[in-house]
Amino acid sequence: MKFRKDNEMELVGKDIPKPVMTFKESPFPEYVLKEIEAAGFTEPTPIQSQGWPMALSGRDVVGIAATGSGKTLAFILPAIVHINAQEYLRPGDGPIALVIAPTRELANQIEREARKFGESSKIKITCVYGGVSKGPQARALRNGVEIVICTPGRMIDFLESGTTNLRRVTYLVMDEADRMLDMGFEPQIRKIVNQIRPDRQTLMWSATWPKEVRSLAQDFLKEYIQVSVGSQELRASKHVKQIVEVCEDFDKRRRVLAILSGVKDGHRTLIFSETKRGCDDLTRNLRQEGWPALAIHGDKSQSERDWVLNEFKTGKSWLMCATDVASRGIDVKDIKLVINYDMPNGIEDYIHRIGRTGRKTLKGYAEGTAVTFFSSKNARLARPLVDILREAEQDVPPELERLAATPISRGRKKGGWRGRGGGGGGRTGSNSIPLGRR
Repeated sequence: MKFRKDNEMELVGKDIPKPVMTFKESPFPEYVLKEIEAAGFTEPTPIQSQGWPMALSGRDVVGIAATGSGKTLAFILPAIVHINAQEYLRPGDGPIALVIAPTRELANQIEREARKFGESSKIKITCVYGGVSKGPQARALRNGVEIVICTPGRMIDFLESGTTNLRRVTYLVMDEADRMLDMGFEPQIRKIVNQIRPDRQTLMWSATWPKEVRSLAQDFLKEYIQVSVGSQELRASKHVKQIVEVCEDFDKRRRVLAILSGVKDGHRTLIFSETKRGCDDLTRNLRQEGWPALAIHGDKSQSERDWVLNEFKTGKSWLMCATDVASRGIDVKDIKLVINYDMPNGIEDYIHRIGRTGRKTLKGYAEGTAVTFFSSKNARLARPLVDILREAEQDVPPELERLAATPISRGRKKGGWRGRGGGGGGRTGSNSIPLGRR
């Protein structure tokens, strides 16, 4: 009870198994524990401590925890144990475990983790997603694989063509369920799940628990047990220094150049843009100014996205511009700075974006900085953003306070939101990054 209280765990359901405090306490077989030790992990994260015994109980599970908290291993290791307890695949059989993810990048990341821990059991794994040739993915499915990690659209293509089937699936995972609903994947998810046997075990993992995700859980899970780690109120990591600059769109380019001029060469920096076109325009402008910027968004081919991500991960290019395709599921170590060139449309997306820095490492938490350009057109988010900053004990600029205090009408008109005040200013002050030299 003390462990659960210390880690802000909230549990729902009957007869929930006790958490495991160490890897040696965990119910995993020796071959899995050896892989964990070889990977350098010292102790389970809170979601793993409580999630593992829940998943291994065979019951349906909902796990709610922040991005970067170790949810992937919370469902992959039990999947390996589950598969090893099943009969071997026969010709024509589909997968035993199916993991559905919202983006190609997250699917690839899950595949890497699964391969790392599944090789000792000779478990065959493949990842299917759009944007690349179907040939190699189709061959892997026809040859038989125990674990399929997929994005919804490409999986439906293979099911409709008869390339594979889901008759053997007894372990179903929906990862980042809230993000999948945000992206409009609910019809595709329902189409896939309707082809899976009803006696399956279903696990749903999410960073947040909105009513839409709850509704999905009610439809797909039976008498599920639930663990939530951390407060369900929106909050940002206190390991991220948040800086908000109130400015108008015309001033952003000058400000981002000033900020980059103060960044140490090689310090990984991720800049978020609202649109794909805006992302490309920003990247082009930065390259013209001599900065080694690369871009990643949904209109790029998969090979280009993989190449850009690898250049960023290896540090060959330390500056990457992205849309929200990079706000979740991209686990790049040691990002020092996140810049919200465009404020996102919701506070949840803001928290996910700035959570790309200040992430947990084997030695604790890294420190990071997030700079956000906030304009009068974002006024409706001023109050919730002020609340997030205060809860994380960050400085709140006076200009943002004024926007938060200004009544906003429900309608919009050309030139921004109706209402008084909400001026621009704000590029200097106590929480602005000082102008530096190139």
